[in-house]
Amino acid sequence: MVTATSTYSTADWQLGYRSLTCEQEYWIPEIEGRIPTGLRGTLFRNGPGKLEIGSQRYGHPFDGDGMVCAITFVNGKVHFRNRFVRTCEFEAEEKAGRVLYRGVFGTQKPGGWWANFLDLRFKNPANTNVIYQGDKLLALWEASAPYRLNPATLATEGVETFAGALSPGQPFTAHPRRDPKTGDLMAFGVRAALNSQLFFYRLDAQGRLTERRNYTLPGFAFLHDFAWTPNYRIFFQNPMAFNPLPFVLGWQPAGTCLTLKQREPTRVWLFPNSGEPMQLATEPGFVFHFVNGYEVGEQLIVDAVLYEEYPALEPDADYLQIDFTQVPAGKLWRFYLDPKAGSVKRERLLDRSVEFPAVHPAHMGGCHRYIYMGATHAPGPNAPLQAILKLDTATGRTQQYSFAPRGFVGEPVFVPYPDSAAEEEGWIVTVVFDAASRCSQVVILEAQDLAAGPVARIPLRHHIPYGLHGSFTPQVWVE
Repeated sequence: MVTATSTYSTADWQLGYRSLTCEQEYWIPEIEGRIPTGLRGTLFRNGPGKLEIGSQRYGHPFDGDGMVCAITFVNGKVHFRNRFVRTCEFEAEEKAGRVLYRGVFGTQKPGGWWANFLDLRFKNPANTNVIYQGDKLLALWEASAPYRLNPATLATEGVETFAGALSPGQPFTAHPRRDPKTGDLMAFGVRAALNSQLFFYRLDAQGRLTERRNYTLPGFAFLHDFAWTPNYRIFFQNPMAFNPLPFVLGWQPAGTCLTLKQREPTRVWLFPNSGEPMQLATEPGFVFHFVNGYEVGEQLIVDAVLYEEYPALEPDADYLQIDFTQVPAGKLWRFYLDPKAGSVKRERLLDRSVEFPAVHPAHMGGCHRYIYMGATHAPGPNAPLQAILKLDTATGRTQQYSFAPRGFVGEPVFVPYPDSAAEEEGWIVTVVFDAASRCSQVVILEAQDLAAGPVARIPLRHHIPYGLHGSFTPQVWVE
């Protein structure tokens, strides 16, 4: 089926969800434009690289096997390398040539409900994020422990337990937040249940686990991300209901058993560095990704992408046949949290479907003015992300560069100019799938002037399946 709008065709978008089965490394000989002077380092990127095993397609792309790409900028040249994260489950399924594990979002083992009956194990695809901290390159998936990779070769070295501080199945977020002053990573993990267990972690700049605490949250807690400030960790416990019966009996994957309770508020949890946690309440909705949080006097300001309706997964739905106009859109909202008054106020910053927000990393936990994000080509009905959008929160003005009609964007990563913390001084680096060539491009834009278009387009020999998250480090491992 092909449906079309003025900015994209479904057939073009579908081409980005093909597996990339080969692992390779090469220097990219031809670059359109130029690599900016001062851009040196490695962009690590993670996402589902393999979307089937044997003859069975995974029921949802988020169940796909993690594939990490390393895109290195050095001396005006660009090097590409990719490898799959060889988790225990990946190796077992490769050997068997068939699906052996249930996926959280949409994948069932073959054989009907009986083959899945009472099988509560999840496959760890290690496919959501990748971050470098203290000589450790960590492939992250939020419901289990990280996998450690060799940053030079991307070879999988094993489950990272931080010298035994984590068990191999311990949940560890795919969304840590780095303190720009200390270099520490703040992270969390959650075991969702009738009463959920929330873990706090801190990794120092050498990659050592220096903090581990845990709390009990009343009710089911689906927590994908959080906001961090120097004095608080902030979580939105969205009012989600999980019906375990279809999952336990083998009828449905776990992700299809979630619904949003429209009549219950979102619980906003504030965990101060010292003292007891506080709970506030706001209107129901669902937040996958936070932009940032910061403190203004005794108030907390939190920007986030909010879905006023949960984008529910339907059993047996074909994700390639999605009708974007029927999918709830994420919009950019600002929340004003007042712990003293026990109140929450909110305002919508942007009436546009957006995702994957980013700010200058030096402003993490502090006041930010500019937000960069993936966006639809134009306001209106929901659609794939085809543009990189910049919002000036002080003036409300926006800038964008769109790759429509045949380009589809991934997460924008802000790479600062060397030794600069000025908020606009940096580059936006993203991966764009170009349906015309059926290949992907690495694209560099000036953060100060997105509308001017790419300063460099770096064509790859192949496509990269639509990914999730990544990070940049100034280290390089090829010369």
